[in-house]
Amino acid sequence: MTMIKRIICIVMCMSLVAVANAKGETFYLWQGNPRVASSDVKDTAKVTVFLPSEKKATGRAVVVCPGGGYSHLAMAHEGYDWAPFFNQMGIAVIVLKYRMPHGNLNVPVSDAEEAIRFVRRNAEKWRINRNDIGIMGSSAGGHLASTIATHSTGDAAVNFQILFYPVITMDPGYTHKGSHDNFLGKDAKKTAEHEFSNEAQVNRNTPKAFIALSDDDRTVPPINGVNYYLSCCKYDVSASLHVYRSGGHGWGIRSNFEYHLEMLQELRAWLRSF
Repeated sequence: MTMIKRIICIVMCMSLVAVANAKGETFYLWQGNPRVASSDVKDTAKVTVFLPSEKKATGRAVVVCPGGGYSHLAMAHEGYDWAPFFNQMGIAVIVLKYRMPHGNLNVPVSDAEEAIRFVRRNAEKWRINRNDIGIMGSSAGGHLASTIATHSTGDAAVNFQILFYPVITMDPGYTHKGSHDNFLGKDAKKTAEHEFSNEAQVNRNTPKAFIALSDDDRTVPPINGVNYYLSCCKYDVSASLHVYRSGGHGWGIRSNFEYHLEMLQELRAWLRSF
């Protein structure tokens, strides 16, 4: 790391310390029976809300969906650890602990949609603009986020999306097999695979997108994110694609990712562009 990068890193870390100790408030997402029941009755959906200071608040919010192949969740580096970065920019962070599908894809999708509605119901109290709510996801969480971005309507629709090394397609040729099997089932029908291959579901109403991935990702083929970007271009959807030469899969906001600083700078610039 060059001296300039070291200085930038120190300054960024110092600026994050001010909000790093802020604790989020956790809520059960469903205040009664979930809209879609899960076969695992012990698995509950929750959201943890991290609000910026009143002085910094811009009204923007992002619902964060950690990854984990639809079998578990990487709640730290793909979830909670992002709160200081966004809060420093005046953006509220709502980290979603969604339920696993166990063969019923509607379980995590319903949780993600309800999380967006939950934020809108509390928008006034949390100083959030109802028309500036985005969704962010990493890996399989990126598939869930892009599913909401391309399928959801009404109060569950989002205004922007942020995708890190996302699973996008359910096409067996280049999907992430674990995510495919856990979300759709091992014997999924072609119609279901097409419906949730989100590169095929982009249209002119799809919200603007920030997509970041590594060229050497051997877990989720980079073509997932690239094809999603190309679909956005096809329909004149504003999109920004960032491909890093190395880093593999699953780096999240970990500082040991070689392009950590560049990624944060590019994301910050993109967020400030609208």
